[in-house]
Amino acid sequence: MLTTILTHPGGAHKDDLLAVCVLIARSGAPVVRREPTPAELDDPGVAVVDVGGVHDPARSNFDHHHFPREHAPTCALSLVLEDLGVYEDALRFCDWLETAEWFDSRGPTKTAAWLGVPRRAISQLNSPIDMTLLRRFAQKTRLEAGDPLYEYMRFVGEDLLEHLRVARERIDFVAARAERWQLPHGDSVIEAVFLPRTDPPADEPSIAVASYVRGQDLGDVTAALVYPDRRGGGYGISRYEDHPRLDFSRVQDEPDVHFAHKSGFMCKTSATEPARLQALIRGAWLERP
Repeated sequence: MLTTILTHPGGAHKDDLLAVCVLIARSGAPVVRREPTPAELDDPGVAVVDVGGVHDPARSNFDHHHFPREHAPTCALSLVLEDLGVYEDALRFCDWLETAEWFDSRGPTKTAAWLGVPRRAISQLNSPIDMTLLRRFAQKTRLEAGDPLYEYMRFVGEDLLEHLRVARERIDFVAARAERWQLPHGDSVIEAVFLPRTDPPADEPSIAVASYVRGQDLGDVTAALVYPDRRGGGYGISRYEDHPRLDFSRVQDEPDVHFAHKSGFMCKTSATEPARLQALIRGAWLERP
């Protein structure tokens, strides 16, 4: 059990603020902003975050600044999430995390180059929300439960951990029930993931199947997702991450298709038989993107 969360004084950055948010959500401990003492570095009840020159989760020390230059981009939040066993899921389902690691360990210029954007794009993505939270956090020397900033940071940490928990539950739910289809069609093989109707039903089935594909690293091969329609007894069919060779507007006139988005990214059908669902996917396939 943590009795204190300690991080450095002075300017605050996104990685140390978010690491503290997560630790607040897990422990409800007060936060102090100053340099740690040797005794605090040795005390596992004191989480020392982004300061102290030590990474030792057994003693609740989460600093990365002593890592060598060639170390993979890492930040204080990475170390806290790793200790909680959710880092790999966070990398998959929080697209901003890797960018935060680069920014904190490599700086804005190298981060922009890694992203393939102009240096100015980094600051263009900032918002008053970022500025206010970091500025107000930097002004504090101590934060406790009941302080509006502390409670907001608790919300941030809780929502992040809940997002990861739900994503993992969805992956496990779909993994136990889904089928992977490989559909020959002309010179192509169309890869699809099919989630049958279940009892209990999937929570947000389209999101659940997409999370499964991403979590299982199937994104490079998967073209289509098939999942129970929450508003009817049939199924929704969508292309995964805008796969360029699927256009479901091509099947909009089929008698069992009651909706097809004009942009072609998805359709809904009353069909329930796998063979018919597969036929609709084939009908939406473009020989050339």
